[in-house]
Amino acid sequence: MRYMLLIYIKEAEHDSRPPEERQRAVEGHVALMDETTKRGVLVGVNPLARTVAATTVRVENGKVLATDGPFAETREQLAGYYILDCQDLDEAIAWAARIPNCHGALGCVEIRPVQELPVVPDSFRKSNAALGSIFKDQESQYANAKV
Repeated sequence: MRYMLLIYIKEAEHDSRPPEERQRAVEGHVALMDETTKRGVLVGVNPLARTVAATTVRVENGKVLATDGPFAETREQLAGYYILDCQDLDEAIAWAARIPNCHGALGCVEIRPVQELPVVPDSFRKSNAALGSIFKDQESQYANAKV
C-alpha cells in the first residue's frame, strides 16, 4: 500500500535554526531518500515552498476566488511530503520516525494511505529506482535551501 507522509514544521522556528542544524536536516533527508530508493519503496518526495508563496482557491456561487496565502492559520505548516510504497502502516510509521523534521518540537509527520484511482495507468504509479542518484547530485543545492 502506498502512504503519503506529510511533513509539518513551524516555519518561523525552523528558519531561525543555526545553519549547522538545517544542514543536518538536509543530510538526514538525503540519507532517507537514498535508503528508501535502494529498498524500492520511494515513489515521490518534494519539499514545498514557504506558505508566503501559497495560493488558496475556493469556488463560491460559481465564482473562482484565489487568495494569497495558506488556507488557514495553523501552528505548523506543510513543508513537504514523501510517498512510500509500504507493506503496512507499521512500516510507514517506522519510516516517518526517521524524518528529521518530526524530532522534538520542530514539527510532525502525518501519514495517510493513498487511494488509488483506477483510471491512472500502473506504469505511472510505479516507483522510480533512479531517484536516489538525482538526490545525491542535488544535495549541495538543497543544503542552502530552507527545507
